[in-house]
Amino acid sequence: MRAKRLAAAAVAGLTALSLLTACSGESPNSNNNRSGSTTVLKVGMPNGPQTENHNPFLGSSSGASLGYRWQIYEPLVMTNAIRPADPGKPWLATKWEWSDGYKAVALTIRDGVTWSDGKPFSAEDVAFTFELIKKHEGLNGAAVPYGDITVAGNVVNMTFGSPQFVNQAKILNAIPMVPKHIWSGIADPTTDINKNPVGTGPFTLKSFTPQTTTLVARDGYWQDPPAVKELRYTSYTDNNAQTTALANGEAEWSFVFIPNYQAVYVSKNPEHNKVWPASVLGIHGLYINTTKKPFDNPALRRAMNMVINRNDIFVQAEAAYFHPEVTSVTGIPTPAGESFIAPEFKGQLHKVDVEGAKRELTAAGFTFDGNTLKDPTGKPVTLTLTDPAGWSDYITSLEIVKDNLSQIGITATVDKANQDAWFQAVEEGNFDATFRWTNGGTTPYDIYQTIMDGALLKPIGTPASGNFGRFDNPEATAALAAFANAADDAARTAAMNTLQKIFVEQMPMIPVGADNAGGAYVTTNWVGWPDDANPYAPAQPTQPNAVDVVLNLKPANA
Repeated sequence: MRAKRLAAAAVAGLTALSLLTACSGESPNSNNNRSGSTTVLKVGMPNGPQTENHNPFLGSSSGASLGYRWQIYEPLVMTNAIRPADPGKPWLATKWEWSDGYKAVALTIRDGVTWSDGKPFSAEDVAFTFELIKKHEGLNGAAVPYGDITVAGNVVNMTFGSPQFVNQAKILNAIPMVPKHIWSGIADPTTDINKNPVGTGPFTLKSFTPQTTTLVARDGYWQDPPAVKELRYTSYTDNNAQTTALANGEAEWSFVFIPNYQAVYVSKNPEHNKVWPASVLGIHGLYINTTKKPFDNPALRRAMNMVINRNDIFVQAEAAYFHPEVTSVTGIPTPAGESFIAPEFKGQLHKVDVEGAKRELTAAGFTFDGNTLKDPTGKPVTLTLTDPAGWSDYITSLEIVKDNLSQIGITATVDKANQDAWFQAVEEGNFDATFRWTNGGTTPYDIYQTIMDGALLKPIGTPASGNFGRFDNPEATAALAAFANAADDAARTAAMNTLQKIFVEQMPMIPVGADNAGGAYVTTNWVGWPDDANPYAPAQPTQPNAVDVVLNLKPANA
């Protein structure tokens, strides 16, 4: 499967209740190092050969692709996308207090923490990290309007140009803290590969190759030392290679789509081979480049939505487990998002309607020449559907979409792209249509913001952190801002209802499935993994919570 590249990608926001009250605590993990022969944890991702890049801020880095950046660099707070209403777990910050309608936060920074080079970690490092993000737009993926950032003892005070109700977790959980004494000397933090990473995390870099990155536990970590003494991250060529590695024990932890997972993985070792597809309030589906004609026409996008068979994609491409089908016309996953659906769309479910799609097209000036759809200028409608070659579920999804679109005369081709080239093309807007995910959160705001926010709109050729389809709709942008800045629930509800109406009528992205932040893991050597009985963190090795997972593991034979 794919690593979530956006820093806020599947990280849910904390609720107002959990953040209005300060949280405190000392060491959030009390696992002592346990004796035993097992000391190595083998992690895998199906992302192909990697280019060395340990920059913790870059979603395109090898550290982000494989997830090891979070074992070296840590966030301030551990929020939980699986249980977004739960209070955050204190981490590098022991307390956080929001005020002024979420336009200010006071962060109390933990004492007694050192960087892996032995130098002390302090509030100055935290303030420097946020100043770095404030200064460099390319590092500010959530477009947070940072204001004043000041230090008073071990407290960092930050103000913002607007309320940050919707960005709480993005600020607290999705930003890796970096050392001022090193990064102040880096000329361009948006491109530097950070050859020798120094963080507060429990692990340091031992070696890197395009196939395998190895980390080792360090001395002087501020929490109880991990039972895992070595982490080996292997990047397999595709989903099938990654699944085989899990099934035979070559890998023990991954986030990968496994077709026919019971037969090809679980059944190989039913007692120990586990899959936990923990869902979050985010979606994935077909992003359409709205700058390209005739796909700038919402009637065409609506017609495409009317013929794409979401259930076929769920059953055939997602093995009827990985991404639950999104049935609401609003694109909001249910039941998680049921309470947010506007009254006018309650009970309205997506259904395949080929004849209705044809009527939609002809009413908008499109014509049919036999089995070929022609746009209002008389040109045949064609498009290229693209995703990385190794992402088998997405490639299968695109093949289904290709067949679906042929029913309304659209000729589509499927491009199996190189992963790095795909990321760059999508971020720069050089594509026709692609399957991709959205951010997730405690409300559908993050879904719609990823798809429709004009604040994230970039010219073609300039990398974007969201709004990959370049959807330019001032009303949607205003509604997103209204939701984020709302003073009460009534105002937020009104803004959310507006966003749903725009989404249904304009269809800037065709929703297909709900996202998940789960994982596949093997319990033969290590126990303590999150699951339904103890959902303390997402089970995805590329999320910030991955360090919390590793710290909770202990040898199975202890």
